[in-house]
Amino acid sequence: MPLIDVSVAHGRTPRELRALMRELHLAARRALDVPDASIRVIVREVPRTHWATGDVTLAERAG
Repeated sequence: MPLIDVSVAHGRTPRELRALMRELHLAARRALDVPDASIRVIVREVPRTHWATGDVTLAERAG
């Protein structure tokens, strides 16, 4: 049973998140040839103040 766990910065629309889940699901199905019901996808939204690259948060980077 594949489990795909993805973190994204907060701020995506429900439509964008749903599209991401759909595409990840399809990729797993194609790559692993497993039944749809066995694929799990979790999308975690992280606040931009809690995500840093090079000691600068995404919130700081956005200004």
